[in-house]
Amino acid sequence: MRLKRTACIAAIAAMATTGLAACGSGSSNSNGNSGKSTGAAKIKGKVGVILPDTKSSVRWESFDRPVLTAEFKAAGIPADIQNAEGDKQRMQTIADQMITNGATILAIVNLDSASGAAIESKAKQQGVQTIDYDRLTLGGSADYYVSFDGTQVGRVQGQGLQKCLGNKAANIVYLNGSPTDNNATLFKNGAHEVLDKVTTYKKVAEQAVPDWDNQQAATIFEQMYTQQNGKIDGVVAANDGLGQAAISILKKNGAAGKVPVTGQDSTPQGLQNILDGTQCMTVYKPNKQEADGLVQVVTALAKGQKPQTNGTADDPTGKRQVPSILLQPIGIFKDNIKQVVTDGGVKAADLCKGGYAAKCKAAGIQ
Repeated sequence: MRLKRTACIAAIAAMATTGLAACGSGSSNSNGNSGKSTGAAKIKGKVGVILPDTKSSVRWESFDRPVLTAEFKAAGIPADIQNAEGDKQRMQTIADQMITNGATILAIVNLDSASGAAIESKAKQQGVQTIDYDRLTLGGSADYYVSFDGTQVGRVQGQGLQKCLGNKAANIVYLNGSPTDNNATLFKNGAHEVLDKVTTYKKVAEQAVPDWDNQQAATIFEQMYTQQNGKIDGVVAANDGLGQAAISILKKNGAAGKVPVTGQDSTPQGLQNILDGTQCMTVYKPNKQEADGLVQVVTALAKGQKPQTNGTADDPTGKRQVPSILLQPIGIFKDNIKQVVTDGGVKAADLCKGGYAAKCKAAGIQ
């Protein structure tokens, strides 16, 4: 899937404090006014947000839920936020209940495109507007998409691994995300775009991890390690959970810290691994920016306005372009790990507890 962005994408960086900037004629309403909220417009509506699970990443409950709760409260928008716990039928049931209870806008992080599309289709039939949050639903009918640029996330991971490895000869393995998650495909494509150009690198193994399951990831990576007789020099792990799975096997074989491993989500564990030197880097996607994007789309829709976007996402299955807010990810290494704490992405108390106090101090984190 290709992500197309307009020239105004730089304006999104200031979104948390200034709001979205208008991006061409596509961001104006029928009266020729920009989609910005106005005091005269009244909010009419309630939003339902369905998060995917608690296993694939700690981000959903530790970061997204509290930030979204606070942002919707500040915007004066009634919000019902629930978690599907990895169960597709549960997600459909939650969606039905939200609509029955008055939700006029539904935002979902799909568990897979097929079930997500079914939820969106049913919601549309009932006059409920839908938004894809973080993951695009291929073949779906979401009115808008809010996420970080997935292909760029993969590029940042590839660039990060190259930075940690250098251009020496190296055997590379890929632990990709769930095959049912379109984001995982984008991450993989972005990483390959960078690393396939390095002629000294050789891909020796690659596998998707069903449902982003960390335990399965450990088993998969151990099989890779055994099959390669331990001759693995770099690991492209799609998120911090999969990265930790690989690190656990490397530790078991006395190789942790010798083999660079990537990650994503800037979780406390992933950042601690970077402080330990067992993880090369992670990708930071400021949750507040993504939450702000969702809240601003919901606010505009609740006021009967057309939300402002900064690009489109190509849905090849549905053969359509989805109006989108696409944000830019940040590569985090030991030398800039402080940024995640300064931004409020992780609390210093959570990152620097126990034996990490001294390591945090050395990294400039108080």
